[in-house]
Amino acid sequence: MKARLRRSAALLAGSLIPLSLLMGQPANALSADPMTDAFARAAATYEVPRDLLVTLAFAETHLDGHEGEPSASGGYGVMHLVSNPTAHTLERAAKLTNQPVSALKADDAANITGGAAVLRAYADELGLDAAARKDPAKWYPVVAKYGNAASPDVARLYADTVYDLLAEGVDADTADGESVTVRPQAVEPDRGAYARARDLNTSAAAAAVDYPAAHWVPAHSSNYAVSSRPTSDAIDRIVIHVAQGSYAGTISWFQQGPRPNPTSSHYVIRSSDGDITQMVREKDRAFHAGEYNRRSVGIEHEGYINNASWFTDTMYRASAALTRNIADRYGIPKDRTHIVGHHQVPGADHTDPGPNWDWTKYMQYVTGSSGGSNPHTAESVCGSGYKVIDSAALGTAGTVYLLYNSANGYNCVATIKKTSLGTATATSAYLEVQGRTRVTDSGNFAYYAGPVRASAADKCVRWGGKAGSAVYDSPFEHCG
Repeated sequence: MKARLRRSAALLAGSLIPLSLLMGQPANALSADPMTDAFARAAATYEVPRDLLVTLAFAETHLDGHEGEPSASGGYGVMHLVSNPTAHTLERAAKLTNQPVSALKADDAANITGGAAVLRAYADELGLDAAARKDPAKWYPVVAKYGNAASPDVARLYADTVYDLLAEGVDADTADGESVTVRPQAVEPDRGAYARARDLNTSAAAAAVDYPAAHWVPAHSSNYAVSSRPTSDAIDRIVIHVAQGSYAGTISWFQQGPRPNPTSSHYVIRSSDGDITQMVREKDRAFHAGEYNRRSVGIEHEGYINNASWFTDTMYRASAALTRNIADRYGIPKDRTHIVGHHQVPGADHTDPGPNWDWTKYMQYVTGSSGGSNPHTAESVCGSGYKVIDSAALGTAGTVYLLYNSANGYNCVATIKKTSLGTATATSAYLEVQGRTRVTDSGNFAYYAGPVRASAADKCVRWGGKAGSAVYDSPFEHCG
């Protein structure tokens, strides 16, 4: 990892300002690895764990500042400093660092410094002392607050995403070709009050959803119109969007209101694992596609149109399975006349899903050339770095897998269904590390149960699961 620390700075109004900015030069002029160095400087200045700072930025933007252009929710730069009616981290960063808003929007180093300053301010407000600031686990409530979530459930979703990425590690290339890395590390976050929040990654929907694989997180009532479709209006279009923001950030944005330009979509899909959240009932009109609002269902995808790294195969497969399900229920032809991008809506001024969206692949999955198979795999459910080391068939209903991540010493168990795909049926996965309490994910799931993860380096594990009426229980094995 390249992490040369350059701390040439000047003390001004109680904040450290990069010397390069005061000299009228870009902050990267003195460095061959400007973003790596910017993270190191900001972390040292504000006593924020460097790896956590990088991981949070990656979760927000994949380290892409988007040339100073805002996200859909008004967030700027690598650290997604926000300026909108309900959140003002951009303005707060300007005050904390004494740097102009224009620099915080467009200059990567300034933006990273601003993000670190906001995180430190939150840490101070939440009472993190010097010892606590050295422990990444103690920063969980700070990270949750940074996400500007509209509810504790979404704040937990946001923070969990950051800590899951920290466990997986980050190896990202910036737009300028610089490699920024974070080694995988197991951190058991101290969630504090957020431990009582609903875990949207695993919990069952709070109310019935139209698509069984989705979680239910309602949008603010001002961001959609209650209706009685398809009785009131026929549904004959599906509109594909790219959110210009993160998964948790998009969910939170649709929860906020009222505001001058109400916005929502029926579904939001996560890049890393294809997780799906429904926010507006299909019978109701989401405000997502202008002239097509009355006749369409909208699907938002986490990411940005100019960065192809967000468009994973797992996302395509999960989205296609959702689109196929919607099309079948409403009799919508599975073609590009009826499944359209936002940019194809008459009168639209949006360009999403953009040139990086692979329509050929997507429509092949929608029309069933993927064989009607489960869009999820054990590796995609458990996450980057996990490899299958054992498996057991659950009759014809599915397979339970045991995976291991050699980088962080964690095992993971996931049960992947083979039948009743898209229909919620009893499915479970469990992992028991010898000497510890068994952890189980059990419920009625459309595609898979899990992931169940636990640190198991140098330990024996018992694992198993259920799909349909078939059950598998292993002995203690895979020791060490």
